[in-house]
Amino acid sequence: METSPATTAVYVTVPDKETGKKIASALLESRLAACVNIIPGVESMYWWDGAVQTDSELLLMIKTRQALVSDLAAKVQEVHPYDTPEVIAVPITSGSAEYIRWLVESTVAPS
Repeated sequence: METSPATTAVYVTVPDKETGKKIASALLESRLAACVNIIPGVESMYWWDGAVQTDSELLLMIKTRQALVSDLAAKVQEVHPYDTPEVIAVPITSGSAEYIRWLVESTVAPS
């Protein structure tokens, strides 16, 4: 394990697999993400419009550079059908050296 150079895992929930693939493709094609895992079977409970809501969703786990999170969030907002999509970034503090190197090399250098 090695200390990670400013890399991040970003979590985004989506209503269905089609939306997940659409967002994943947009992020990968623009090289804002190195990898997107589409994880099924998420049940979300949350406050919306003054009431507790429950929905079946999928979770996107997106790996990127910390410096790209703002651009990534903007792209998610552009493609996502929700008014307020969940976009939560969590620093990757360590990981396999080879994987972290690949993650950085697979994303665009911040401008």
